[in-house]
Amino acid sequence: MAIGLNVDAPEGDCADDDCPFHGSLSVRGQIIEGEVASTAMDKTVVVEREYDVFVPKYDRYMKRRSRVPAHAPECFDIAEGDTVRIAETRPLSKTKSHVVVELTEGEN
Repeated sequence: MAIGLNVDAPEGDCADDDCPFHGSLSVRGQIIEGEVASTAMDKTVVVEREYDVFVPKYDRYMKRRSRVPAHAPECFDIAEGDTVRIAETRPLSKTKSHVVVELTEGEN
């Protein structure tokens, strides 16, 4: 099923209604790539990405990081340390507004 992004559907199958491939969840907006920092929550992963910010006072760059909670559909086998691509969607909970759409590294 095409979701409007240039990504392949996962090989697994799931009965998750909040899966963009097998359910009825639509994706829109930003697409973020990052590393999975935590898988401790149920059906949720925390994706962390690092970026550089220029500090004019010291004429240098400093590292910053952001942690984004994302819904992990059952059809993906995600572990900590994997690199994933997440896409923005409607709010799924108080903190989740993204869903995993592709597992780019660390595939089994």
